[in-house]
Amino acid sequence: MSGENLSKVVIEIDHPVAVNELTRMREETCSPRLFREAMRRLSQLLAVYSSTNLPLSATSVMTPTGLPASGGLLQERIVLIPILRAGLGMVDGFLDVLPTAEVGFLGLARDEESLLPTEYYRKFPPQLDEASIFLLDPMLATGGSLGAALHSLNNVDSSQITIVSIISAPEGIASVHSSFPNVKIVTAKVDEALNEEGFIIPGLGDAGDRLWNTE
Repeated sequence: MSGENLSKVVIEIDHPVAVNELTRMREETCSPRLFREAMRRLSQLLAVYSSTNLPLSATSVMTPTGLPASGGLLQERIVLIPILRAGLGMVDGFLDVLPTAEVGFLGLARDEESLLPTEYYRKFPPQLDEASIFLLDPMLATGGSLGAALHSLNNVDSSQITIVSIISAPEGIASVHSSFPNVKIVTAKVDEALNEEGFIIPGLGDAGDRLWNTE
C-alpha cells in the first residue's frame, strides 16, 4: 500500500526519510532520546503531507532586489490536538512546520481489557469550528481513542479535521470511517493488523512508554 492514496481520505506517505525515521523508531534498542528525535523529524514530514489543502491568501511582497513577488500566506486558524500522552511527541515537529498553530489537549486512557477509551482531560482553544484541526496520535490501533476524540469535536465539521498518525492498523481506519467517513487520515505506515490484545503488529510497541521511558 505504500505511497498511494488508499482512498480519498486515507493517505500513506511515501518518502525515504519517513521510512528511515520509522525504521529507527521500530528498533527495540532505540533509546527514548533517539525515539523522540525520530518522532519529531517524522512529524515534520507528516505536517507537510497533511497540510497540502490549507487555503492561502494571495499576496505580494517586496524582495531585496526592489521587485515585487506574488505569493500566498496561510489564512486559516490551525489547531493541533495531541492525544495525551503519546501525541505530545508529535507536537514539536508540527510546530516546526506550522509555527502559528494553536494547541489543545485531550487526555484519553485505554482500558487494556475492554480496549475502550476514557476521557480524563480536555482543554481546547475557543471557536474550533473556525479552524483546521489536526488530531495527533502516533498509533491508530482500534480507533477507539480517535473515535472518542472525534465525538468530543461534534461541533466541528468533520471535513475540517485531519487525523495524523505514525502507524495505523486497517481495523482502526475502518472503525474511524464507519462513524466519520469524511475525516482525512494521514499516516506514515499502514501496518498488518491488530493482535488479540489490540496492539498494532508489527508496530513499534507502546509509543508513550517509549517516548517517556515509562512502564
